[in-house]
Amino acid sequence: MAKSRVLSAVEEMATPVLDEMGIELVDIVYIKEGGGWFLRIFIDKPGGVGLEDCRRISERIDPLLDEHNPIPHSYTLEVSSPGLERPLKKPAHYERFTGSKIRLNTFVPVEGRRKFKGVLVASDNHSVTLDTEGNRVVIPMEQVASARLAAEF
Repeated sequence: MAKSRVLSAVEEMATPVLDEMGIELVDIVYIKEGGGWFLRIFIDKPGGVGLEDCRRISERIDPLLDEHNPIPHSYTLEVSSPGLERPLKKPAHYERFTGSKIRLNTFVPVEGRRKFKGVLVASDNHSVTLDTEGNRVVIPMEQVASARLAAEF
């Protein structure tokens, strides 16, 4: 099964369980590493998720994966927090973290650059606006290759 179909099938199975438990689905990654396949489900909730949340979600989703079998070979299921530098994937993520510092990479250069770090000023379904050291940059959403929070220490 193609990776995109696996991701869609897992999201379809996991979303109702997560919604019922008041937990947000941040991202799903299906990847081969070191000779083995991994299915990683990243979750979050207000105040953050802990080990117990991850265990409960894993115990609820694992039987669904066994029943529906979207992955026809062996793999390791991992459920975890997205971490301090969580990815921004959905419009709601950008909206939630307006005012936060982020790192953003584009598919093609925008204003001569592909890598940006700045404060997320605004976003909508069409673009993301960053303040990069006093300079405002508007980046079309379809050009965003990746975006994540930039942890500050």
